[in-house]
Amino acid sequence: MEEHKNECTCGEKLSDCADVSANRAPLVPRTSEEKRKIMNRLKRVEGQVRGIEKMIEDDRYCVDILIQLSAVQAALQTIGFSVLERHTKSCVAKAVEEGHGEEQINELLKVLKHFK
Repeated sequence: MEEHKNECTCGEKLSDCADVSANRAPLVPRTSEEKRKIMNRLKRVEGQVRGIEKMIEDDRYCVDILIQLSAVQAALQTIGFSVLERHTKSCVAKAVEEGHGEEQINELLKVLKHFK
């Protein structure tokens, strides 16, 4: 397992992938309202996942479970897009204004590879 510590979840070397350091903060901090909206959406997804777990425990019909899994994926995509949109309109835009936009744009393009 030690040999994988320098790999991204996508299988690429971390140095070849977007910098996902836990110590990085957004160039433009999120407002408390933005945080609240994201957290509420994530809690809703968490509830959906718990519901799916219960469906599996209760031996519910496979198609019903698949429909719920699809709903969770769609919800996560929506959350991801909202974070992406905010990042592009604030952090990337600020970097461009400050003259170091190319680095932010390249990072954004790399992370977009992870979205399907």
